Amino acid sequence: MAEEYAEKMSRKTDAELRQYVTGRAQYRDDAVLAAFDELARRGQPHPDAALVRPELEAAVQAQAEALREAEVRRTAELEVPEAEAAAVPELYSQGTIALFSILPMSMMIGGGVLLGMNMFRLGRKRALLGLILFIVVYLMIGSNLMAWAIIQHGLNPFLATLLFNIPAVLAYLLWFWPRYVQTTAYRSRGIVLPMVVCFLVVWGLQKALPFLIKQQPKSVQVEMEQFMKQQ
Repeated sequence: MAEEYAEKMSRKTDAELRQYVTGRAQYRDDAVLAAFDELARRGQPHPDAALVRPELEAAVQAQAEALREAEVRRTAELEVPEAEAAAVPELYSQGTIALFSILPMSMMIGGGVLLGMNMFRLGRKRALLGLILFIVVYLMIGSNLMAWAIIQHGLNPFLATLLFNIPAVLAYLLWFWPRYVQTTAYRSRGIVLPMVVCFLVVWGLQKALPFLIKQQPKSVQVEMEQFMKQQ
């Protein structure tokens, strides 16, 4: 600012400069100081300069200090929301987990994967191992029950899949989430990645299905293969 006023005063006439000095109450303190300096540079120092300059310089310094403090406060106010936002984890919501647990394309595995990604992001690695164990055991027991219900009792496959998924969803949201996610303050993540995950899960299940069928008793294998041919 001082350089700006110095350049401005260099274009003023002597009379205009004296007007700044004599009518200094109307002008900014740093502008008046620049007028004093320009008069002195022209060899016409004002007689009031020695008396007035210390007061003007103190006022200008106080104004500059107030501006610096205001800028520091403004910067701090901007940084606090950014720090708070960074402290809030970005997680898949309970609704997203439920949705991707119910979808036929991913079944309960999709929601389990998303919940596991939340746990990993929060550093709940031991809980993540427990979740993986739950999914494996649930798949082993639940898939056998679902195949039995479909083949032996003619249960509609869509209904069977829904009944298969619901207990897992309840376990995710009512057991794992409140105990191991333990937060209501989070930013919801998008669903593009979950969609990719679902397609990968479906692809993996398709590859693993022949192996899973071979683990069943011979009679069940035959019935499951016949059922798949009918679909």
